[in-house]
Amino acid sequence: MVAKGLTSVAPPRAFKGDPFKELNTLGADWTCLVPYGFCGDGDTELRYNMKRQWWGEKAEGIRECIKLAHNNELSVMLKPQIYMHGSWVGHYDLSSEAEWKKWEKSYRDFLMFYVDIAVELDVEMICIGTEYRIAVIEREKFWRKLIEDIREKYCGKLTYSANWDDYDNVKIWDALDYIGVSAYFPLSEKDTPTKESLVKAWQPIVKTLSKFSKKYDRPLLFTEYGYLSVDGSAGKTWLLEKKVKSLPINEKTQAIALDALYTSFWNQDFWVGGFLWKWFPEGMGHEGYVERDYTPQDKQAEKVLKTWFTQ
Repeated sequence: MVAKGLTSVAPPRAFKGDPFKELNTLGADWTCLVPYGFCGDGDTELRYNMKRQWWGEKAEGIRECIKLAHNNELSVMLKPQIYMHGSWVGHYDLSSEAEWKKWEKSYRDFLMFYVDIAVELDVEMICIGTEYRIAVIEREKFWRKLIEDIREKYCGKLTYSANWDDYDNVKIWDALDYIGVSAYFPLSEKDTPTKESLVKAWQPIVKTLSKFSKKYDRPLLFTEYGYLSVDGSAGKTWLLEKKVKSLPINEKTQAIALDALYTSFWNQDFWVGGFLWKWFPEGMGHEGYVERDYTPQDKQAEKVLKTWFTQ
């Protein structure tokens, strides 16, 4: 096991205290920090570290979060990620070589900005990209050169976060340390499935992931995983997100789904843990439906998490 981790949401303003102490009590030994950059559909320029951004997404906040995490003996994965309003990076595509070259330069500048912070503060791992379904395949040479350039200055571990349904299309795993997967595999459409049914649903997925790990001789890391606390949250979570505010609260399903995931993967040799999506430090950064959101805070799932993390 490499990472018993939680993704700490970047707060809009500076902390009043030290929220990373709480992660210690849960048994976590890693946290993931996500400084967002922004890009419009079809745009080639990325925007990041802007004055109007939340404190936790800017260089000042990221540095402070890294220092606090390290003070609490938490390792850090830095996961610079692009947000596209009204769209998704998985659909991001461009129509000409000239446009792709502009995007590559901008993305490289974006990532290297945070690589320099990672070098400065001895960050243990960097996730070089997230869910670029088209760009990571069409521009493979760019990603390989980017990895080479990062390794010239950075000595920590590297991964990439592929979506659950296309990780097998990504070809750059041999250049990275871990195969990273956003593990939102749909398992059951039932409002409240049993743990046994979810463990059974995981079995063929575990076998497939194990074979893939052996193919590239790289361990598997869940760069993201988690469940909303609503009816049916072990199913197609990306569809549930679109109507989450109207769905019945269901902490039990969230807890059962987490327990089934840990039961299925905890003792698998090829799996090295991951980062639960997500945790709100000092309760900041949520979008107004925290009782239905992915966080296990103050829910039944928190007990499940602590039981597994502290065993």
